[in-house]
Amino acid sequence: MKKILAILMAGVLTATAFAGCGGGGESSNTNSGSSSNSGSNATGVNASTVDYAYFGDEDNIKLKVWAPDAAVNLVKQQIEDFKKAYSEKKFDITVVAQGESDAATQMLNDASAAADVFSFPSDQLNKLVDAGVIAPVAKGFTDFVTTSNSEDTVKAGTISDTLYAYPETNDNGYYMVYDNTVVTEEDAKTLEGTLAACKKAGKKFIFDAGDGFYACTFAFTAGAKIDGLEEDGITQKFVEYDEDAAVKTLQAFAKLIKEYKGTFTSLNVKNVASGFKNGTCGAGVDGSWDTKVNQDSLGEKFGAAKLPTINVDGEDKQLVSMFGYKYIGVNGSSKFPNSAQILALYLSGEECQKQRTEELGWGPSNKNVQQDKLVTESAVLNAIKDQSQNSCTQVNIASTFWTPMGNLGNKLVAEEWNPDDADATRKLLQDTITNIRDEG
Repeated sequence: MKKILAILMAGVLTATAFAGCGGGGESSNTNSGSSSNSGSNATGVNASTVDYAYFGDEDNIKLKVWAPDAAVNLVKQQIEDFKKAYSEKKFDITVVAQGESDAATQMLNDASAAADVFSFPSDQLNKLVDAGVIAPVAKGFTDFVTTSNSEDTVKAGTISDTLYAYPETNDNGYYMVYDNTVVTEEDAKTLEGTLAACKKAGKKFIFDAGDGFYACTFAFTAGAKIDGLEEDGITQKFVEYDEDAAVKTLQAFAKLIKEYKGTFTSLNVKNVASGFKNGTCGAGVDGSWDTKVNQDSLGEKFGAAKLPTINVDGEDKQLVSMFGYKYIGVNGSSKFPNSAQILALYLSGEECQKQRTEELGWGPSNKNVQQDKLVTESAVLNAIKDQSQNSCTQVNIASTFWTPMGNLGNKLVAEEWNPDDADATRKLLQDTITNIRDEG
């Protein structure tokens, strides 16, 4: 791997090696590293370490890293390994817990006070790029990053032929998790079977119908799928769909929810794991980020599957979900732009991705790790992979998408909602689409 990077270095070790990186502070002129460090290869076990010359004249390096709660401790360990890999440099690196879903908002609030290196989901890339707060991947690293990661994650991280972020995961989606002493593998294939099994055992089925990230499953399954943005780059684009068929599907959801009142429960996904732990939950819809806590709660009773089907007029329709990717980005205002790029490369590298798969159950974007039995034999990652074939990609999402979708979900599960009212259901669907598009 070092030979590969050495060849890569030969063509890019110039004053413009980091051309396109934003930020002020120390110079990024890598020619200043042509003294004793220029011929010194960094040491370390990862496949993402580079020549010291990439640091340029940056030293006494101070960086802030944002990581989601579940990953903070692991990221801290990985950063200690990073420091050892570059032992000739002095670092002061702090890791702060920051939810990925709010990363872009925090960056846009004040990029100068935000993290130098941060994690975020794929749908936030456009706003980060439009606001000019994210630095493109360093030109010297793009070929390596592109060839190391799956094509779909690289594509989703690219805008106008520029790669703006380091792929971190290929699993940002949700699946069905269940107590296998309550719900059988056969039950889990259908929503009807899952709900019946939970009701029989006196357990809840938890689905966060008020959160647009999950509630969009109702509309997507009905056929109202998204397809990026319109030519204006603002308005959400929907594929054409049969409105009559869509209304029947939404009615089927509402009827099933009402039939299993007391079993179907709309709660935040955090209640899935806690419900398993206290014995009140039989199954639920949750994401890859909660894999470990759900496994810890269920132990040998842990079960995982793609989302089930729902029967609509005698036909079993597969539930369609949202699916995306997660990235590591570099703040365009970083005072240590070269070092931030090097750290982002390291944290997104093969070894760090493998560690996250081992300890957190996250699905890797790195091609080599994807072939590891940790991935190929994982019930969760296989469930997410299967579900990803029945999903809309979480890129180019209008900011107005989430609230109307959550409202649709809340209406369908409301006790006063009449599942037999086709006209009201049609209006709800039409209003949802209109509110998303017109406010975009």
